[in-house]
Amino acid sequence: MRIAVTGSIATDHLMTFPGKFADQLIPDQLHKVSLSFLVDELEIRRGGIAANICFGMGCLGERPILVGAVGADFADYRSWLERHGVDAASVHVSDVRHTARFLCTTDDDHNQIASFYAGAMSEARDIELGPVADRAGRLDLVVISPNDPEAMLRHTQECRTRGIPFAADPSQQLARMDGDDVRALIDGAAYLFTNEYEKALAEQKTGWTDEEILDRVQIRVTTLGPKGVRIDRKGEPSLHVPAAPEEAKVDPTGVGDAFRAGFLCATSWGLPLERAAQTGNLIAVHVLESAGCQEYVLGRARFTERFAAAYGDDAAEELAAHLTCPNP
Repeated sequence: MRIAVTGSIATDHLMTFPGKFADQLIPDQLHKVSLSFLVDELEIRRGGIAANICFGMGCLGERPILVGAVGADFADYRSWLERHGVDAASVHVSDVRHTARFLCTTDDDHNQIASFYAGAMSEARDIELGPVADRAGRLDLVVISPNDPEAMLRHTQECRTRGIPFAADPSQQLARMDGDDVRALIDGAAYLFTNEYEKALAEQKTGWTDEEILDRVQIRVTTLGPKGVRIDRKGEPSLHVPAAPEEAKVDPTGVGDAFRAGFLCATSWGLPLERAAQTGNLIAVHVLESAGCQEYVLGRARFTERFAAAYGDDAAEELAAHLTCPNP
């Protein structure tokens, strides 16, 4: 299955605040907040949602096609992704802008305050999917993850025009886009990915109820943090898949991206939705246990062992038949 992942490609600046944001907020002064947080740690890591998803898929042995826009400073990052199985030949390089930057501070309760500088990402609106499909031979699925809003709308419409199934993953851009745009991103999607808050926000912005959204998408996937994930399909009972146990909690940044990577890989292998969610949950835990979105290592033996411990030997055996991780 040839999967192209469109979206942001960025450098992450991840900081840790030794306290709680909530303790610094004065309820009757929220209309004029002016705060500065002295952080203990700063990690500069590779990131961007599309790149994170592709990295995770590459670690499982797939070869996803990364589609996005970067600056001339992307050379080292490109090499890193290609070494981890990502096809980066369709990445557009800007002549005038730097690669996007994500700046995020996490407190002791794992709450986050973040900012995102788009930079070269704004040129993603100029990317056509047709040449990507021609180069790859075909595209079986296009993931529309957070990106320049015009690029997201353009890619979605091009998928409809060309008859390419697409997965809608609007997440962070839901806050920025209006109802008409959100409806355009969701309508007709093969998959709709959100977390719980984004699910409610999507319903509010579109004006559609949960049932009405299920009329318009084939499969709705809602991540629930430590409670796992829920999968909904019209006319079918909800499927709840519990989270995989974590060995540590280091940083939650990129956990959702990793989930999507595992889910998409298992889906491309023809595994059932439950197994796809379990695969996504286990990769998500690997990110939670790491400082950075692409600092984890997936080895076939250890991944299968942890999968069995979380979801049973039969499930692990079914998954292992498809795993082609470069690491043993």
